[in-house]
Amino acid sequence: MLEEVERWLARRSWSVADRPLDQLVAAKRGTTVSVVLPALNEEATVGEIVSVIRHDLMTDAAPLVDELVVVDSGSTDRTSEVAAEAGARVVHRDAILPRIPAVPGKGEVLWRSLLVTSGDIVCFVDADLKEFSADFVSGIVGPLLTEPDVQFVKAMYDRPLGSTPGQGGRVTELVARPLLNLHWPQLAGFVQPLGGEYAVRRSLLERLPFPVGYGVELGLLVDALHTVGLDALAQVDVGVRLHRHQDGQALGRMAAAIYRTAQLRLSRGHLVRPALTQFERGEEGFVPRTHAVDTEERPPMRDIAEYARRWAA
Repeated sequence: MLEEVERWLARRSWSVADRPLDQLVAAKRGTTVSVVLPALNEEATVGEIVSVIRHDLMTDAAPLVDELVVVDSGSTDRTSEVAAEAGARVVHRDAILPRIPAVPGKGEVLWRSLLVTSGDIVCFVDADLKEFSADFVSGIVGPLLTEPDVQFVKAMYDRPLGSTPGQGGRVTELVARPLLNLHWPQLAGFVQPLGGEYAVRRSLLERLPFPVGYGVELGLLVDALHTVGLDALAQVDVGVRLHRHQDGQALGRMAAAIYRTAQLRLSRGHLVRPALTQFERGEEGFVPRTHAVDTEERPPMRDIAEYARRWAA
């Protein structure tokens, strides 16, 4: 590990316990915080997450979060209804910036969320978390309220796979961590570089391009490094993350999109064939299934006319 990264780990890695909630509320001083939950068919978990945030972080006693928005990217279950009943403002992806047709992907939802939120700090939280704790929000928002030089904070945590501790994050260990260590060694100190829980100053987010799909977390992290430097990045230990795990083929598609995101940033070139073929066993043997790899990216939000007009008003 680079000596620079060792120093960064000592300076910019914290625990949620380092900043009590009352300290964070006192440190706000007019800074506003938006929490965004990107959601697709998460009726089983989104309501509990919204309820915990509202109960623990949006009361007169603990007014840490000012705005809680669930962006539904086309759910076919009761995700929107459950989130609204729990107290979130629900916005549908396709209703945001209709001038630009939406494409599938998590990064697309995160990018569009900047147009329907107003916080100085934007905190992203995945909507499939189980046994959710408000520490996931307060932990990563904390350094942005108490450390003026910090601009981007990721959560770090244990990720058990079933009953086996430490085996979650398979794409992180097999794809993202090797890529970062080999090509962006300054980012080798991040425990969960692909984690979906992170908080960022709006002034930085609006300057970054957003990969539309699974590559969004790696893309934002790499671009943030190049934009503001390592010392402006940080991470906070929030405990244990429990969530729904995807099957091997879904992980393969995720890995391909992440590699594509890295490849674009290494060369800004083009893959010869941006597709991934996988195999499924059928009645007569293995059947190939080919999937497109996410290649589209959205421009920095500050370049979008509707966003510029909103913030100029």
